[in-house]
Amino acid sequence: MVKWYRPGTLDEALEIRARETVIPIAGATDLYVRYRRRSGLAPEFSAPLLAVGHLTELQGYSDENGELRIGAGVPYADILSDGRTPVLLAAAVRELAAPALRNVATLGGNICNASPAADAACPLYALDARCELRSASRARTLPIAEFITGPGRTQIEPDELLTAIIIPPGPGRVTAAIDDDATTRVLYRKVGTRRANALSKLAIAAWASLSGGGVESVGVAIGAVAPTVVRSREVEADFVGSLESLREKTDAILAAYGRLVAPIDDQRSTAEYRREVALNLVKQFIEQSLLA
Repeated sequence: MVKWYRPGTLDEALEIRARETVIPIAGATDLYVRYRRRSGLAPEFSAPLLAVGHLTELQGYSDENGELRIGAGVPYADILSDGRTPVLLAAAVRELAAPALRNVATLGGNICNASPAADAACPLYALDARCELRSASRARTLPIAEFITGPGRTQIEPDELLTAIIIPPGPGRVTAAIDDDATTRVLYRKVGTRRANALSKLAIAAWASLSGGGVESVGVAIGAVAPTVVRSREVEADFVGSLESLREKTDAILAAYGRLVAPIDDQRSTAEYRREVALNLVKQFIEQSLLA
């Protein structure tokens, strides 16, 4: 039988985390898959479970001093229904799983699972999100690109919990539908066997701020094409400038991303397919969102 802890407060949860090896569990939609056994058998966990999804301290959703703070235990359904959610993140959540799963699955759990194909991670990279971590004795924040170190691996310490995801202010954090004349353009595309309730073959989350007939700033993140989400500030710098110069630099930008992506063959797709489609999606963003 699996041993459970169900603390009443975050402090109590952190005390348990400090003294014992446990597996934090919120919606469990990722964990049950990770620890599953053959059909008919219950998952076999490697340590006692620490339930945290019910903790009120992990449920907050606030916008203070320009920063959007989403509690690690907030379910996707609440994120999708909140008008403060950035367009890029909402687009990813909308195509993530089925409505019933979105009622229990959490953003924090998805990040801690650290899958390269995690739907929500891609827009969070593009939006410069930070991960707030707490233990019984300290608190710290890390950029999501530093927090996730590889497939299934993060920087979280054995005594820590992920408590919130923080999205800073910026041109990519638009929260309303963008029309053709808007100064900020956004694109989220997920490629999968179905539109929703399917793991991504790959995905792209991108935004660009236009000003004076050119690109002022940009963020481009590509998921499921490398051990972690691919984002390059160096390549993004090549987007900046007039639209005419962007047109001339498009081939060089695509070649640069071609050197960055390192997809694999698996049961969902081939590496060759992922590479070609990833570059086509970047090209689509440039030609249809920026140059059209």
